[in-house]
Amino acid sequence: MAGLSVVVITHNEARNIGRCLESVRDIATEIVVIDSFSDDDTVQICERYGARIIQHEFEGFGKQKQFANAQAEHQWILSLDADEELSDELGISIKNALENPSSDYYSMNRLTNYCGKWINHGGWYPDVKIRLFKKSSANWNDFPVHEVMVVDEDASGGHLKGDLLHYSIDSVDHHLEQINKYSTIAACRIIQENKSTSLLFLIFKPLLRFLKAYLVKGGFRDGYFGYVIARNSAFSVYLRYAKAKAMKKYKA
Repeated sequence: MAGLSVVVITHNEARNIGRCLESVRDIATEIVVIDSFSDDDTVQICERYGARIIQHEFEGFGKQKQFANAQAEHQWILSLDADEELSDELGISIKNALENPSSDYYSMNRLTNYCGKWINHGGWYPDVKIRLFKKSSANWNDFPVHEVMVVDEDASGGHLKGDLLHYSIDSVDHHLEQINKYSTIAACRIIQENKSTSLLFLIFKPLLRFLKAYLVKGGFRDGYFGYVIARNSAFSVYLRYAKAKAMKKYKA
């Protein structure tokens, strides 16, 4: 099997990182953890799994993951978030792919857990992500949040069976905290890209987001939490444009 560098960025992920690293211990040739000076037990837990830990000031998700990939010793990289783990089926698929690689990168479906419930609709699944790739064929863009994997134009891709399990949100309060944090970053991007922040955007974009998540994408099929997710998703859109509009007015 080709050597595999499992790469994870962390900051105060003690409640998640053990589960993540346990899921890759049988396929990882090395584990590289880029930590942003955690003050909980994150580093100690990573050390138990034999991870190589590098302390690096957080630069935004895209640049932090670029730095992490650069530290990998092997050509093949599996890039994971600390709150993710491989399902048994996905672990087997990755192992088989590395024994006889037929592509330069591989995507996989991500299944998210919200307040203890697996979410299968509302646009949250299959949530396809590229996470296994040759170091020379792909890397992250510079986005500070909601970073995207960019692959070379001539790179070939495949798709793996099994789910990447994502333990994203453990309470509604947690979700709202994330929305508040990330909407500020998104608002700054709206300003930088000189996008419109008109009143029509504030009114209609959140409404369209709710209708798409809850009705078009079938969020109602996930019951109560499907509704909560759709409402919170709409609120996140409202908040990013409201903050951007306020920033423009303040600068003016």
